[in-house]
Amino acid sequence: MMKWLSRGLMLVLLLAVGWLSWVVFVPVSLPSSSYNITIGPSRTLSQVAHGLQEEGVIRSRMVMVALARIEGTDRHIKAGLYRFSGPVSMWQILQRFTEGRPDEASVTVVEGWTFRQFRAALDQSPDVKHDSAGLSDAEVLQRIGAEGALPEGLFFPSTYYFTPGASDMELLDRAYQTMQRKLADAWMQRAADLPLASPYQLLTLASLIEKETARPGDRPMIAAVFVNRLKKKMRLQTDPSVIYGMGPLYDGHIGKADLKRDTPYNTYTRDGLTPTPIALPGQAALEAAAHPAASDVLYFVASGDGGSHFSTTLEAHNSAVRKYILKKGN
Repeated sequence: MMKWLSRGLMLVLLLAVGWLSWVVFVPVSLPSSSYNITIGPSRTLSQVAHGLQEEGVIRSRMVMVALARIEGTDRHIKAGLYRFSGPVSMWQILQRFTEGRPDEASVTVVEGWTFRQFRAALDQSPDVKHDSAGLSDAEVLQRIGAEGALPEGLFFPSTYYFTPGASDMELLDRAYQTMQRKLADAWMQRAADLPLASPYQLLTLASLIEKETARPGDRPMIAAVFVNRLKKKMRLQTDPSVIYGMGPLYDGHIGKADLKRDTPYNTYTRDGLTPTPIALPGQAALEAAAHPAASDVLYFVASGDGGSHFSTTLEAHNSAVRKYILKKGN
């Protein structure tokens, strides 16, 4: 009896080993002659494996994830684009991921970042050639043929893919040219009655909108508040501009004294838009600046759920402040 059990267990073990070898080492025909696997900066191996199994590129996502965890590579896969041609095995795919040599690497520029943060991301990337090292912002602008003396807002936030070893100046130029196209389109398609004199002013307005909210549905309403205030010659009174003007003095908190301290970017003490953008605005912020909501709103306050409460009168706004801000502070 024991002999038969031992043979049975041995057979099961051989079958399991055979199946596992087939899953891991036997190549699978790709959906196309040239197949690309893109790993975004925030994608996990589990998400990548799920997509590969759905497309028939691997036979078991669970095995792929387990194997990567055993090797200790599941949390160290470099973002980028990996190209494959011809039949490929799960093992070969994992080895490419483990080597961390994508055919195209990537750098992500986040909406709302400053230009300083953009340059820091490039400096920290091991895949780019750091040709901008030691150059001032003005020298960077001159090298890429950018107009203007200050870089803030001139570069479009996105994920940029590139061949490892590419110059950071090439990426800076791509981000600049992309923003110029996006801004030109937004300016050409803008609403007819905007109180803006140039595309640069639209870019500046978009940066203020970008920093005021991350909720997509609120952006057109934020834009409406700013546009209505500009039309009425009311000061914009937006905290992110004050924070930007404080520079390194900002420690994470903003008080009444900061709101009264005059800088070129303090929209509590100065009329109109800030002299330059205060961040890199994304597509949604550009569209909101070009097409504000059709509303008479003049005020807004954070509602505590990640969004904003909008008001058309000061009385209604003060009531909202008592409800959402003062009550929370008690």
